[in-house]
Amino acid sequence: MRDMMGMMGKFKEMQEKMGTLQEEIAAAEVEGTAGGGLVTVRLSGKGQMLGLKLDPSLFKDEEQEVLEDLIVAAHNDAKAKAEALMEEKTKKLTEGLPIPPGMKLPF
Repeated sequence: MRDMMGMMGKFKEMQEKMGTLQEEIAAAEVEGTAGGGLVTVRLSGKGQMLGLKLDPSLFKDEEQEVLEDLIVAAHNDAKAKAEALMEEKTKKLTEGLPIPPGMKLPF
């Protein structure tokens, strides 16, 4: 019975920490680039695009398709970084807790 109460206490503590972690992630910003820095995308920790920078050399009619592909690549790079940040912070938060392998947090 003591173990169960201790475990419930740890889960409550983890829940509080997860709330704080989610706020930190939401406030975080990550930047992704593509084309050797020709395109830069800034995202929030939740994946919302906050900004976009384009090198002036890309503004040629015949380069439109390349530019579109670079924007998508930069966005994907930034989003992958945001997801890695969340995973890293979650891993630190749950160290030492008896969580089954493969279980994703937050629930």
